[in-house]
Amino acid sequence: MTRWPVSTIEPRILAAWREWLAALAKDPDSAIAAAHVYGSLTAGGRDAWLTAVEEDGPKLGVPIVALYAPLLSVETDAGRIERISQAIIGAATPHSTKRTVALRGVSFDSMRVAALIAPLYADFVQVLWCRYSPHRGFDWVRLDPILREEDAPKDRDSLEGVALEATPLKLVVEELALAILAQRRLGQEIPRSMVGFANLFDANPDADASSS
Repeated sequence: MTRWPVSTIEPRILAAWREWLAALAKDPDSAIAAAHVYGSLTAGGRDAWLTAVEEDGPKLGVPIVALYAPLLSVETDAGRIERISQAIIGAATPHSTKRTVALRGVSFDSMRVAALIAPLYADFVQVLWCRYSPHRGFDWVRLDPILREEDAPKDRDSLEGVALEATPLKLVVEELALAILAQRRLGQEIPRSMVGFANLFDANPDADASSS
């Protein structure tokens, strides 16, 4: 595995790296940039990045999930997804009262448009947007790996001209599961933006009754 030995890095470069990592916890633009940079790396470069985050992350005093969530949004390798997921799970805040919520609308051609808003940390969320048919799969999927909660979509917002309404999470999850099966039956890959975010489908749907 490629490594970046701390002892060989110039102190000011190491300080700048750590300052940039810390910015991921408060600046969505930095998080998006991190996802783009990480996504452009070779396998060895991604392994080295994860090793560096594992070494430096605990020293920064910021939520660990902030350092990993942008990476998970673009990672497709099962081994690295597991590595990132375990790091996030190990550092998760156990008593968060926030839950994933769903907004959904139906277009004139019976296609669904939806947004799943999942809490990350503090006042930040991630949003999975998609247009799909439970029977024909996905038209498109887009992930915003980190947004301020105030900037996330709300009930009665619109997407592609369709009004989004607060919808029980269980209903949307069931429809998305059917869309995934339809996608596979057609021999098509699951949209990359969804890979690594199976935890969105592990939320307790019954706890979402207040969204109906």
